[in-house]
Amino acid sequence: QVQLVESGGGLVQPGESLRLSCAASGSIFTIYAMRWYRQAPGKQRELVATITSGGDTDYPDSVKGRFTISRDNAKNTVYLQMNSLRPEDTAVYYCNAELATVPFLRRSAYWGQGTQVTVSS
Repeated sequence: QVQLVESGGGLVQPGESLRLSCAASGSIFTIYAMRWYRQAPGKQRELVATITSGGDTDYPDSVKGRFTISRDNAKNTVYLQMNSLRPEDTAVYYCNAELATVPFLRRSAYWGQGTQVTVSS
């Protein structure tokens, strides 16, 4: 009923930038908070950015000042602009959206399939 499709991952060198996108589609009534997580091999999934329906954002110290989350509500899409990338940013990046679906307006969290980001020289 609901799909989140990520795009924009790839291989970059340290210091370069990437922009990830995640488009939500399906029986969506409204989208609340949207988030980006990442998971590196052998590590737990880590929250890297949050944006509320009102546009408020939050980041952990590990990415603050380098990553920027934004959203286009008309397109049901969230973005993650990643600048000054480091090798330790290498991970699979997942988008997450809290949303309500029609017809029962049930609020649930949905995940994308993930996109690989590799930072290496």
